[in-house]
Amino acid sequence: PGGYFPNGYDIHAEGLMIPPIKIYDRGVERTDVLELIWNNVRWPDGVKIDNYALMAALQVCDNRVVALLDKYGKPTVKDAVEEMLDRMEANVRAQLAEVPDGTYYGESATDDDGTILDELVWVRCAATIKGDELILDFSESDAQRPGFVNCVYSSTYSRAVAGSFLYFDPVYSEFHNEGSMRPITVVAPEGSVCNAQYPATVGGSPVNVGTQVLEATVNALSKAMPDKAIAGWGRRRGHYIAGTDPRSGERYVQTTTDADGGTGAVYGYDGFEGAMGMSGLGSIRRGSVEEIEIRFPWRAERYQYLPDLSGAGKWRGGSGMLWEVQNMGGDVGVATGSSDGDLTQPPGAGGGEDGPLSHMYIRSGDEVTPARTHRMVQIKTGEILGKV
Repeated sequence: PGGYFPNGYDIHAEGLMIPPIKIYDRGVERTDVLELIWNNVRWPDGVKIDNYALMAALQVCDNRVVALLDKYGKPTVKDAVEEMLDRMEANVRAQLAEVPDGTYYGESATDDDGTILDELVWVRCAATIKGDELILDFSESDAQRPGFVNCVYSSTYSRAVAGSFLYFDPVYSEFHNEGSMRPITVVAPEGSVCNAQYPATVGGSPVNVGTQVLEATVNALSKAMPDKAIAGWGRRRGHYIAGTDPRSGERYVQTTTDADGGTGAVYGYDGFEGAMGMSGLGSIRRGSVEEIEIRFPWRAERYQYLPDLSGAGKWRGGSGMLWEVQNMGGDVGVATGSSDGDLTQPPGAGGGEDGPLSHMYIRSGDEVTPARTHRMVQIKTGEILGKV
């Protein structure tokens, strides 16, 4: 249990809670701190790679900021930053001021919380536009749950703001910054599924119910700005496969290919095919079939679009996807915790139809067994994992 694996009974089952602490001190790596982390996780090699990737990214940022300061000087750089913040604030306020004042409602649900099964968990958003300000209020959402789908406030805030950015002029899409956020207030009461409090499990925050926060925001703002309406994206069919590769004897975790459906239609345009996950707004790339087959003991059997599996309307949603892989190694465990769509459908917008339900299954010969969302399932050697 922990992360996208259901049934962790409190946050301590989900990982280490580390207060702010230096892992580099004046350019010197704090190896003792890093080893403390690596010795307390199940897959230290993977975490080590992740840690060093983060450090490398920060070093690139550090180098570029220092080069900028060296070239222009601190006062000029600081003045330019303030100007960029002020300009984006002004741009966002001007666009909000063009929208009729009022309160607009949207909602979205995930299939369950992984502990209490088959009971929908609801996120509800009241988007109030008043003059040049926007309030996104999630007060009517469900109370925090015993299962792992709870959102922390930072995740709720980021997804609510990201959803609102979709309705501003796309010419600004590469320039949004802190100034863009100044006219936007996000309300999520403590103890709700959108602002869960200790010791609630929150491993699914980015996807469940993070996706629902984003979708409820989009659902509400589509009513405020119908000429920019956006339908829900195909439900996420994610997995985490944990096993041992018989070719090397090494443990592995395979997360690199998911069978998400396409994006929802936007007013005036059909949805895109094959984008990965509304929660990341299509910014995440799937691993290729060749990568999967080389790195892991799995063989791709089918990986194709299903053109009749999308939300219908004047502009249709992106096509669904059929994905099947065969387990060529030993018996494995699969967590379907980052999935959705057995019970809930991506909502249409502007009169368009909802997207269809989706499903996951295990095929052994002629026998097909459902693999439900937010569960742990076992797959034996030779069996096929499929998603639609």
